[in-house]
Amino acid sequence: MFYREAGQFKTNYEADQGVFPIIQDRWFIGLVLLIAFVVVPVIADEYWMQAILIPLCIYALAAIGLNILTGYAGQVSLGTGAFMAIGAYGTYKLSTAFPDLNILIAFLVSGLFSAGVGIVFGIPSLRIKGFYLAVATLAAQFFILWLFNKVGWFYNNNPSGTISAPPRELFGILVTGPEATVTARYYLVLTFLCVFGLAAKNLVRGRIGRSWMAIRDMDIAAEIIGIEPLKTKLLAFAISSFYCGVAGALYIFSWLGSAETEAFDINLSFRIMFMIIIGGLGSIMGSIMGAAFITLLPIFLTNVPPMIGLPIATDLSKHIEEIIFGVLIVFFLIAEPHGLARLWQIAKEKLRQWPFPY
Repeated sequence: MFYREAGQFKTNYEADQGVFPIIQDRWFIGLVLLIAFVVVPVIADEYWMQAILIPLCIYALAAIGLNILTGYAGQVSLGTGAFMAIGAYGTYKLSTAFPDLNILIAFLVSGLFSAGVGIVFGIPSLRIKGFYLAVATLAAQFFILWLFNKVGWFYNNNPSGTISAPPRELFGILVTGPEATVTARYYLVLTFLCVFGLAAKNLVRGRIGRSWMAIRDMDIAAEIIGIEPLKTKLLAFAISSFYCGVAGALYIFSWLGSAETEAFDINLSFRIMFMIIIGGLGSIMGSIMGAAFITLLPIFLTNVPPMIGLPIATDLSKHIEEIIFGVLIVFFLIAEPHGLARLWQIAKEKLRQWPFPY
């Protein structure tokens, strides 16, 4: 079979521990990137870009952030929507207060704002865990949105209470605002996903990632061998919130265009959590797969039944979607806790041993 590493000799530790040690994996990722950056913008229409691909990339980025905290560090969070809101409102304030500020810098600085707030709400993780920590982060979800909703300074005292993405250019190309093309916004979110995804992949493979996983598996044993629980947990909260903050900025500036605080409500936090449960806890690839699944499932339920002569009412389709989500979450928690990423890994292992898979 074509998926064999026979003859691929590693002559140093760096090559053996590479992100993609098998050349077939490198070719596969290269092909995926080629399709995403070159083929998709040519063949995809505006509906696919606006309704599917752009939100998919944004959700995947937020899911990676939550997976760093929950999947790798073992800290439960229900405040993802609030941390995304910090990134969105932070970018809005920076871009309106400093019109000449580069939009990339605004995104990254807003991510740092979100990271700082994440550290504050991560402090209780030293003493509490599990359900109690989830309640603490849930308090962040409600408090932050209440603050943004009640203090007019955050939305420049707009009578409608909404924030809107002002037009901003990047390398001479309009990437935000109502006049920005869908292709430019797609390239922006895709680039963020690729860069931040690769950074997260390398981060979790290093010393910091191993510290997170040690805390996740048994925090007392991790402390005994010299890992500082508070520092490690707060770092996980900071990096996770940073990712979510950048995703929240892209959520408004590259997809919705304008929104109120309701766009970041608890339903968004649950949606991101469903993505990492279905995609796979402790997996960067699983975050992307879970985001793709949850983004595509509603579109599948809306468009496929009428094609096969089975029209479904919109309200019924929404109920079926929620039922499927619930069933899948229960299924993956029981049958395959590591989600779609583990199923993909099993398929590759069987392919490597074909025709004698175990």
